[in-house]
Amino acid sequence: MPGEEKMATNAAGTGASDAADTAAGGQVGNAVPGVRHDTFTVGSHLAAPPSAVFEAFADTPVRRRWFKLPGRQLSYRHDFTVNGGESATSVFSTVPDAPPERLAFQSRYLDIASGSRIVYAYTSCVDEVPRWTSLVTVELHPEADGTHLQWTEQAAFLTPSAEPDHDFPHLRGATRLRLNGLAVALTAARQVFP
Repeated sequence: MPGEEKMATNAAGTGASDAADTAAGGQVGNAVPGVRHDTFTVGSHLAAPPSAVFEAFADTPVRRRWFKLPGRQLSYRHDFTVNGGESATSVFSTVPDAPPERLAFQSRYLDIASGSRIVYAYTSCVDEVPRWTSLVTVELHPEADGTHLQWTEQAAFLTPSAEPDHDFPHLRGATRLRLNGLAVALTAARQVFP
């Protein structure tokens, strides 16, 4: 239903145990940060048929209207085929008088079922450091007045931010914003091609 969200969280460990660190490296405290795993599902009703929603993912100019990294865009490439993918880079200023962050997104399409399902994996980097990687499943279900889109994302947070408790809510919120952008792009496409 519109706006529905489900969330499952599993904050996994803080790295290997001290004994394992000592055995592996001979020194306590050199543990690689643990990976935090989180999963969420976002549902959205879109006033367009599944074929039009699917096309908004597949058609590069339409996708560019709703899929953007924050900040000033530097590069973009999109190959909507199985084993193809999408890459984007941007620079984003978060703190005045500080150097901007360099953002990068790289994905690979794993499964594409025309008009009904898209599965892809992606990695997001900040300043060339992989922050998280995710498996995304987008399912499109026809409804009488449009499409019910179900977005399920399984994320592995590899490198926590300065505020790690904000990482998962930030990802979930960014997904919701993108889906809002998708709805706007579909409305604009209907006005251009009624």
